[in-house]
Amino acid sequence: MVIIKFELTYFLISSNVWPEGPETHSLTANYIIQMMLGEFYVISFFTAIKITIDYISTNQKAAKLEQSKLETELRFLRSQISPHFFFNTLNNIYALTLEKSQKAPEVVLKLSELMRYLLYETKNKRQSLEKEILCIQNYLDLERIRYGDNLNVEMEISGEILGKELSPMLLIPFVENAFKHGVNENIGNVFIKIILKVEDDFLYFEVANSVSQKRKKKLPKQLKPSGGIGIKNVKKRLELGYTKDEYKLDIGEKNGHFSIQLKLKLK
Repeated sequence: MVIIKFELTYFLISSNVWPEGPETHSLTANYIIQMMLGEFYVISFFTAIKITIDYISTNQKAAKLEQSKLETELRFLRSQISPHFFFNTLNNIYALTLEKSQKAPEVVLKLSELMRYLLYETKNKRQSLEKEILCIQNYLDLERIRYGDNLNVEMEISGEILGKELSPMLLIPFVENAFKHGVNENIGNVFIKIILKVEDDFLYFEVANSVSQKRKKKLPKQLKPSGGIGIKNVKKRLELGYTKDEYKLDIGEKNGHFSIQLKLKLK
């Protein structure tokens, strides 16, 4: 590049090839060094631009890949909820058929309504809080049919629920967990209390259930629910779908009852 610059300047412009420096008519060492440094600055400048562009492009690709990975994992986790939910409900239907209960047809009808909701209305990233509450109420109707008078379920709803959205099928696993540990393992009358309150842009959701005598001695293990997919699944979905300041989940004993409390930022 230095030689080409020298030849072009000498034959096309002036025999003094270094007008900005000492008068030079030949390839001197000083001329060569100065010209090489100048070209080095130009090359360095464009190299820096190229490296910066490549760095930004690589980061953008990595961010898109990470986002795609998170979305795929979230979709997978949501897809796990439905089979898990249906598995538990089919177990309930199986128990009724063993008893030759007249309630079985009604349970199947309720289940079909829930299947329609789960198959067609939970594909989006967000679902309306109103529909999630309806899903919970349908699930409670199923369980009331099965357990009859032995089951005491209270559900309190307060605040403005219209126009609020959250991840689909995020609350129902907590209700399922209450039935698993609070109803299935108890003999006699049992209770489940569900409190759903909306304040500003936050949802305060609590599920409390009575604890069987045989589990009270094992309560520390129950506080770490590791046997089912439901609670683990929800924890993972919360980590992936929300930031740390957008949710808070507490699981433990409260006033002698097993309690799950969730504070969640609504969209």
